[in-house]
Parts: sequence; structure tokens; C-alpha cells
Amino acid sequence: MKLMNYMEEALIELNLTVTTRQEAIDVLTRKLDEAGYLNDRKAYVAALEAREALSSTGIGFEVAIPHGKTNAVKRPVIAFAKAPEGIEWESLDGEPAKLIFMIGVPEAAEGDEHLRILALLSRRLIDDEFRNRLKTAATVEEVIAQLETVYA
Repeated sequence: MKLMNYMEEALIELNLTVTTRQEAIDVLTRKLDEAGYLNDRKAYVAALEAREALSSTGIGFEVAIPHGKTNAVKRPVIAFAKAPEGIEWESLDGEPAKLIFMIGVPEAAEGDEHLRILALLSRRLIDDEFRNRLKTAATVEEVIAQLETVYA
């Protein structure tokens, strides 16, 4: 499984300048909706908010992985944003999120595909060098080059 199988250039935001988690979710869900990945944007946002209510998806290391499994999503997808100034995400380590990976998976997705994607991302994101290369990437092409290295 390759991470880039779930992404496309239009789903990458290099300079997210919003200041709240809700605003970040709004920007990324709009990208997913505009790219045709959602059946119902509001229902997907509700699924993301329900997941955040359980516990923060800010995993630490300046990374957040908001995710939702809902039929509001047409097919498994990931949107990515860099927030250079950081966004308060109630992360486990108290640090703001600067790298945000938003995962959407339909209810009918095979097995626990969202868990496989989360595991794939998490394994790679513990690498300081990988995170730093993403943070310093100046172009979408540079981000894609880094994300192309994420596969199982």
C-alpha cells in the first residue's frame, strides 16, 4: 500500500494560515469536497468532530491526523496541510500541529482500511528527519516526493 494512492496534488495545502482546529478542518474538507471525494461535506465534518470528541487526533511531534469513517466519503482519501505557525490541536504533547493528515474512509471500506492508513502514517511520522523534510518542503512536488516514501 502506498500513501500516495490515497492522495492527489489538489489535496495538498502548503501554507495553512488558519488559527483553529475547526478552521483547519473546514479548509481541508472543502478541498476534499471540491475534488469530488465527498457525498456530504457536513456529514463528514460531523464524523471528524465526533472522533475529536473521543480524544484529540493531535498525536504529538507537531502532527495531527483527523480522521473519520463515514458514508459521506466516496472512497478512501487523505488530504495534507502544512501549518507553519502551528494550530492548537490539544495534542498529547501540548505542541501545536504543523503537519496535518486528514483521512476519510467510507463505512463500506474493506476491513479496517482507516486503521491500516493510520498505522502506515504513524510508523513514518515517528522519524524526525521525515517530519522535518515535510516541514521544510517548499513545493507540492517536494511534499509528494517525501510522501512517495511512505508505503507498506
